Amino acid sequence: MINSLRDLIENDTLKKLNSNIYRILEKSLSGDEINKKEAEALFSSENDDFFALLKVANYFRKEVNGNIVTYVINRNINFTNVCHMGCRFCNFAKKINDPDAEWLNLNEIVRRAREAWDRGATEVCIQGGLHPKLPGKFYRDILLSIKKEIPSIHIHAFSPFEIWYGAAKNKMSYFDYLTDLKECGLGSMPGTAAEILDVKVRNILTKNKLSSDEWVKIIKTAHKVGLKTTSTIMYGHVDEIKNWSNHLFKIREIQKETNGFTEFIPLSFVYKNSPLFHEKKLNVKAGPTDIEIMKMHAVSRIFFHKLIDNIQVSWTKLGPKKVQILLDCGVNDLGGTLMNESISRSAGSQFGQELTGFEMARIIRSKNKIPAQRDTLYMKKEIFNTHDPKFYEPLVKRNSFDPMEFLN
Repeated sequence: MINSLRDLIENDTLKKLNSNIYRILEKSLSGDEINKKEAEALFSSENDDFFALLKVANYFRKEVNGNIVTYVINRNINFTNVCHMGCRFCNFAKKINDPDAEWLNLNEIVRRAREAWDRGATEVCIQGGLHPKLPGKFYRDILLSIKKEIPSIHIHAFSPFEIWYGAAKNKMSYFDYLTDLKECGLGSMPGTAAEILDVKVRNILTKNKLSSDEWVKIIKTAHKVGLKTTSTIMYGHVDEIKNWSNHLFKIREIQKETNGFTEFIPLSFVYKNSPLFHEKKLNVKAGPTDIEIMKMHAVSRIFFHKLIDNIQVSWTKLGPKKVQILLDCGVNDLGGTLMNESISRSAGSQFGQELTGFEMARIIRSKNKIPAQRDTLYMKKEIFNTHDPKFYEPLVKRNSFDPMEFLN
């Protein structure tokens, strides 16, 4: 067991470390939590300090997860892209009369879930826009219809924004509404719509339509009724380092109270097609830098040590090549194979259309780590020590695009 930086880093490098960074990393290795100001210092680290940050994050990853890196076989079903909320960063949402507006009926949603199950999926991830004409019972009907057809599939569905919307439409409390959805087959929830839990930043991103307080209230209620959720941050737009550390602190406080988060997922702002980025007066960043991405995953690993065991990388935002690099920055999970994904792609990401389990295993092995398929709640289904996952052709034909070309 390592209790000191001297066990991780050579003396020549140790001598070059900033004394404050040295102290913070030693503190974390001794088992003490770092605070918000200390997280800010780690986010600001450079050169040898940055190198030491990555070393400690990777040590904590290995201490908690060993040399195993996981993924889940799943399918995204975005049942509608119609949304009247008008979040300024989003290019996914369409108006109800837009020629590209989409609405999937229950039969099509079930068909896609069945197709995913037949291809080895254990989970469907279901989210959609807040359609102004959404029937009050539609979320409930989605769950009942899928569970009737495929009783054993895990349904990971409905962001806190959708829960806010559904509860309001049905004039129900969050507790009663989530309890009903759980009884209808909801297995867990994505902790998206968090963006950054800071009033000033949220006012710019979403006009605070779902406030930080309401997001926290819905997440805590989900945990109270027995629904696990993910946790996220969307960063690299109009935010600052202090917003990042405040957000991590709020997530950690919730986890201490409820122990309901399965993982933490940093989501890089995809700027290319985002309306927010093209508002010249706001001076919006073009997403986080590569170094900031590495820091976010590494600092998260250290900040949540012993509380949130899984740090997931979003390959739909970053692409497989950057995922490979982040496996040495505290990351132990690649998320879902996502047989369909449209939210990241609509924002301008070129990567959001399925990585197969076979391909994920290749990425994981390229960093001398062991691939494992898990379920939504992180129970391992199969560890691929000496064999590979079953090979599938991608559901959607790629033509000439090969996301694995960087490994060849």
